[in-house]
Amino acid sequence: MNKKQITVVAIALVAAALFGIGAGLYQQRVNDQQALTANNNLALITRADAPTFGPTTAKVSIVEFFDPACETCRAFYPMVKSFVKDNPGRVKAVIRYAPLHAGSDQVVKALEAARLQNLYWSALEALLERQHLWASHSNPDIGQIWPLMQAVGVDIEQAKKDMINPEIDKMLQRDLRDLATLNVTKTPTFFVNGKPLPTFGYEPLRKLVEQEIGLQYGQP
Repeated sequence: MNKKQITVVAIALVAAALFGIGAGLYQQRVNDQQALTANNNLALITRADAPTFGPTTAKVSIVEFFDPACETCRAFYPMVKSFVKDNPGRVKAVIRYAPLHAGSDQVVKALEAARLQNLYWSALEALLERQHLWASHSNPDIGQIWPLMQAVGVDIEQAKKDMINPEIDKMLQRDLRDLATLNVTKTPTFFVNGKPLPTFGYEPLRKLVEQEIGLQYGQP
């Protein structure tokens, strides 16, 4: 390698390093801003009437802004559920709606209708298990959700009536306003006791949950 080539390589390495530093600083600013926004709007992160898995008295709350058509939400669902089950009495999961995919708002209303029949979690898991049948970024087939919900006992005719209940739409519109205020632009977005993830992923979520368990209950 001659001197010219060495110089070019050195410049490229310096540029890459500077880019990495800049990207890191930018991400830190984004994280700081998200944390500040969350802290200034704690009351909007969770709502008393939101679907909750686990005991309401749990001191550690995993709030997920969730889209039933989101593939990553489907992948994270069993992980979040395991946090609740592995920490009995200490952790609860709260679903907030962020229907960012086409047709997801109607699926949310159908799930809320199933909740009126006390079949919310069964219906949700049925839809997530067969998500590929009805969810599509370009051409969702929402009609496919009904056989899946019926299979877990949902009265479909009643659900179709209930999903147009103004109270359900009011709840959905409130969630949409909250996610806009909190600057939630992708799903899933997690907050643990009001704290956003420093970086997205299973391990950061696990560590934040464990950290909050330690703070709330002391180290095991």
